[in-house]
Amino acid sequence: MKLFDILFGRAIDRRIAVYQNDLIAKHCEEVQNVYRTMRGWRHDYHNHIQAMLALTDKPQQLRAYLLKLNSDLTTVDTVIKTGNVMVDAILNSKLSLIQSHQINLHAKAVVPSDLKISEIDLCIVIGNLLDNAMEACLKQEQESERFVRVYIGILKKQLYISVQNSSGQQIKKSGKTYISTKNSESHGFGLKRIDHIVAKYDGYINRQNEEGIFATEVLLPL
Repeated sequence: MKLFDILFGRAIDRRIAVYQNDLIAKHCEEVQNVYRTMRGWRHDYHNHIQAMLALTDKPQQLRAYLLKLNSDLTTVDTVIKTGNVMVDAILNSKLSLIQSHQINLHAKAVVPSDLKISEIDLCIVIGNLLDNAMEACLKQEQESERFVRVYIGILKKQLYISVQNSSGQQIKKSGKTYISTKNSESHGFGLKRIDHIVAKYDGYINRQNEEGIFATEVLLPL
């Protein structure tokens, strides 16, 4: 019995280590994506300054340039402001990474600033859901068909989280449980983390896979 406990403990430790390494790798990719975006902004900013300096003696053309620049910036601004600073941080880093892979994205989110739910737990749920959605999209051969849809809001005094993504393959199930087709050590552990947190708050989770779309709904009491 003691030997079993030792081996079981080692197996759990190994799964946790793989899961943590996977999180670190994702975080590094997110940071690198932020740096790439910042370098792009710096390059564009320099070019815009040079263009505006060249138009200082042509006020009408300068005004037209500024109006076009303002319109472009409004279109590019995809920052999600939910009302909760911590959720904003995790959500925007994940959404920015999804967009960097040329995945069609639709997102809308409203989260109360004062939550009874642990913000750390909430960020774990959201982070894992979006990681899973992005990974599923990247497995699709047709890039034009890849998409992720996110909605977070209040529904009957509960926090409602909906994440839908395109899925180009049939996802396996064992009973009512979906089986990961990715790395079973990290991805499967992420699914269980979501389930554990939902159960912790007596919430509700529903996963559906139909006609090339995988959808997850989570309800957490407020």
